[in-house]
Amino acid sequence: MMPEIHLPWLGLSILLPLIGAIIASWMKDSERAKLLSVVICSVTLLLACGEWADFALLPSFPLQDQGPLFRLFNLNSFFVVDEFSAPLIPLAALLYLATVLTTLRTKVNRFSFKWTLFSEAVLLATLGCHEPWLIILLLAVGVIPPWIELRKRRQSTRVYELHMGLCLALLILGQWLAGPGASASNPPILAGCLLTAGALIRSGICPLHCWMTDLFEKATFGTALLFVTPMAGTYAIMRLVFPIAPTWALQSIAILSLITAVYAAGMALVQHESRRFFCYLFLSHSSLVLVGLEMATPIGLTGALCVWFSVGISQLGFGLALRSVEARTGRLSLDGFHGLYEHTPFLANMFLLTGLASIGFPGTIGFIGTELLVEGAVDVYPMIGFAVVLAAALNGIAVVKAYFHVFTGTRHVSTVSLVCRPSERVMILTIVVLIIGGGIYPHPGVVSRYNAATALIKMRDAGEEAATEINHSAN
Repeated sequence: MMPEIHLPWLGLSILLPLIGAIIASWMKDSERAKLLSVVICSVTLLLACGEWADFALLPSFPLQDQGPLFRLFNLNSFFVVDEFSAPLIPLAALLYLATVLTTLRTKVNRFSFKWTLFSEAVLLATLGCHEPWLIILLLAVGVIPPWIELRKRRQSTRVYELHMGLCLALLILGQWLAGPGASASNPPILAGCLLTAGALIRSGICPLHCWMTDLFEKATFGTALLFVTPMAGTYAIMRLVFPIAPTWALQSIAILSLITAVYAAGMALVQHESRRFFCYLFLSHSSLVLVGLEMATPIGLTGALCVWFSVGISQLGFGLALRSVEARTGRLSLDGFHGLYEHTPFLANMFLLTGLASIGFPGTIGFIGTELLVEGAVDVYPMIGFAVVLAAALNGIAVVKAYFHVFTGTRHVSTVSLVCRPSERVMILTIVVLIIGGGIYPHPGVVSRYNAATALIKMRDAGEEAATEINHSAN
């Protein structure tokens, strides 16, 4: 029997936002709904951190959640915490808390707190789930809140429906064809292709990425940020595709992801609208994560997992900084200069720091991960390493260019105060501590991600050996 963690951290962190969503749905006052959401998200983050700490204190093997929520529905074996997922759960909880806490009063009536809490519960359940069919079901449920928001805002949902529907159809058909005995040594080629295509659509890989820019243009910035930043499609690839795909298939995914990373970096460089700029910047970074994940080597996989964590934190801060500026000035055009530094120096510094951290600037949390990613890519194919560096360079130029357009170049005249609110300062300082702290002392994070990488590779190898033994027995 699989061992259990000491307390039902995962079950509680899923159940609490669900309860909060039900309560928030009865609240007509948006300010009270926001206060409730802040409390719920704060406690959920503490529970998620407790799960990570509990896991870190025990030997390194998968652990079941022993809570009554999973026992009631006999789901203990499906929801498991391991080296790979343990830090992703508190990272997702931090994302939701930061987004809710930094939502200004001018935006509370547009931002749905009940659906945000519901989405958090679904995401945390997805990140703690190992069962393929349940992961697909949770991914399907996760697409509902953004769709509802688009409908309420009377925006066209055709692009979103088409891509998400195709994604889920491919995942369902692929998993049905794969069956329970699939492995990398005897891969179901058609099933693997369908699963890969579905997960890549959810990840926004070129050329099926237009749903992502469409979502950022039509939904609220907070909802779009919460839907794409956790990289649920990447998680689906690691759980559904990585264990059964042959090496050549993984490297093909890496090539597609690399093309997307360079293409999106180039697109970010020429955007004239701030939301599209952020969308392409994030798409480039998330694609770089996939490049390393599909190398299936310890160094490349470790680098990808480190970059996953650093991109999650840095792009969270970058998106929140841009969202906070938008809340004060409206949607920003990058054609001219806005000169907002004198009014919002805190946000300006946050914008530049998080943008540079996402490209692996020395002294930030992304530096070591980017170095490991490049080294792992070069070991497989030298030109891949060059393309990774090219994408990072283009992203760096795009970040600095956007910084100059938003915060410098002219004097901005405003009749109201644009200074940061205390809640924004708290989240900004928290993210800065994580970015700088992870850059100055990266050892614990690298060790954790290396252990996760070796565990994933061993799990993949174990599946191959089991399939080989079954074939020998059958013969």
